[in-house]
Amino acid sequence: MSKGVISKDEDYSQWFNDLVIKSDMAEYSPVRGCMIIKPYGYSIWEKIQAVLDGMFKDTGHSNAYFPLLIPKSFFSKEASHVDGFAKECAVVTHYRLKNDGEGNIIVDEEAKLEEELIIRPTSETIIWNTYKGWIQSYRDLPILVNQWANVMRWEMRTRLFLRTSEFLWQEGHTAHATAEEAIAETEQMLDVYADFAENWMALPVVKGRKTANERFAGALDTYCIEALMQDGKALQAGTSHFLGQNFAKAFDVKFTNKENKIEHVWATSWGVSTRLIGALIMAHSDDAGLVLPPKLAPIQVVVVPIYKHQEELDNISAYVDGLKKELKAKGISVKFDNRDTHRPGAKFAEYELKGVPLRVAIGSRDMQNGTVELARRDTKTKETTTQEGLAVKIESLLEEIQNNIYKKAFDFRAENTTEVDTWDEFKRMLDEQPGFLSAHWDGTSETEQKIKEETKATIRCIPLDNKQEEGKCIFTGAPSKQRVLFARAY
Repeated sequence: MSKGVISKDEDYSQWFNDLVIKSDMAEYSPVRGCMIIKPYGYSIWEKIQAVLDGMFKDTGHSNAYFPLLIPKSFFSKEASHVDGFAKECAVVTHYRLKNDGEGNIIVDEEAKLEEELIIRPTSETIIWNTYKGWIQSYRDLPILVNQWANVMRWEMRTRLFLRTSEFLWQEGHTAHATAEEAIAETEQMLDVYADFAENWMALPVVKGRKTANERFAGALDTYCIEALMQDGKALQAGTSHFLGQNFAKAFDVKFTNKENKIEHVWATSWGVSTRLIGALIMAHSDDAGLVLPPKLAPIQVVVVPIYKHQEELDNISAYVDGLKKELKAKGISVKFDNRDTHRPGAKFAEYELKGVPLRVAIGSRDMQNGTVELARRDTKTKETTTQEGLAVKIESLLEEIQNNIYKKAFDFRAENTTEVDTWDEFKRMLDEQPGFLSAHWDGTSETEQKIKEETKATIRCIPLDNKQEEGKCIFTGAPSKQRVLFARAY
C-alpha cells in the first residue's frame, strides 16, 4: 500500500497535510478555510472531549449552550475585546433568500437585519449579557459554566486542525465574588490543561504567563501551556484568562456582597480546541504515519488474522472473541480486522499509517504453538509471545507505549531548549537549531515587537517556574531579572 506521505525532513508542512488526509482524519471542505473532520479524526476529538469533560465536572463545572449568533452591539461594549477580534468576524446581514426569476438564488435585499449578527468568534459578550440576569447576590456565585461549541474566526491562511476559519472547542466562562477566587480558578484550569496534555496526550508542556502583547483581548492576565513540535516551532495548546471585572463592567453585572455592598463580578475564561489534534500529529508522528498515544487512540489494539481457509479463520476468530472480551473488560478498545478484501500486508500498512499503538498478528501456526506476534507502533519493534496472559501483557505494553511516547517528546524538548545570552547567538540558534530559546528580555512591549519583526520569534510565555537571575536583555542590553521563552510558532 503506497502511503503517499512525504518525509517530514523534506517538507514538514506537506508531511503534516499528507498525514491528516492519508490517515483519513480530515479533508478540505467546499467552504474556503474550513475543514471536514472525518470519523477517524472526530473519534479522537470525542476522546479528548470525554476526558476533559470529566475533568471539568470533577472541578465543579457544568455544561451549557449559548447562541451562535451575537448582536454586533455587544462587541462595542468592551473596547479591547472587539479590537482583538474585529478583523476576524463573520457578519450576518440578511435573513432571507429569494429566486430572481431566472433560476438563481440571491439574497433578498428587503430582508436586511435591523442589527447585524456576528458568528461567534468567542462567547464572552453574549455570556456576560446573560449572566446579568443570573447574578444578583453573592449567593448566586460562583457560576462555573463550560460550553462545547464551534466558533468562526476568518482566517486568510489556513491549515487543517491548526488554523481554520471554523473550528471546534470548549470555552469555560466563570463568575466569582472576589479577584482571589477568579485567579485561583484561572490557575486551576491551567493545571487541568497541563495534566491532560502530559498524561493523556503524552505532550510535555511549559506553563506560563503571556506578555501584554500576547494577552487575550479583554484579559488582565493570560496563562498558557506551550508545547514544542518536531520542526522546532512552538504551539500554544491551551489558555486560561483572568478577565478581572472588564466584562462585568461592560455588561453591568453586579452583585450584593456579604457586607451588603454592591460591586462588579470577577471573571475568567479558558479554552482548548481541535488544534490539540494537530499537536498530537506534529509532536509524535513519523514518516510512516501517525503515532498516537494509547490513551487517545480510537483503536488501541488491532488484531489481524493470517489464514488460507475459512476453517483457519474460524479457529482464530474463536480465540480472538475471548481475547476481545478480556481487553474490553480492561477498558481497552480493540478491532478484529477479518476483512477478506485486504491482504495482511495492506492491513499492517493501514494501521501503521493510522497510528494504532499495538498490532496483534495471529495465524494458524500461532494457534498450534499458542503464540501471537505483537508489533509496537512507537518503536516499530516486533516480538513473538505466548497467548497465555496476553490481555495482561497488552495492558502493560500500552502503558509502556504511552510513557515512551511522552519520554521521546520530553527528551526532544530538552535537546531543543537552549539558553542564549546575546543577540547574535539568538538569531543564529533560531536558524541553526529551532526550538525554545530561553533569554533575558527587558520587559517592554517595544522590544518584544522589534524582536518579532526582525526574527518572527515571539515570547511564548514567562514560565511560572522561572528562577530569578540577573542578566541583560539580548536586544537592548537593559537589566533583566529572569528569562522568558522565545520561539517561532504556529
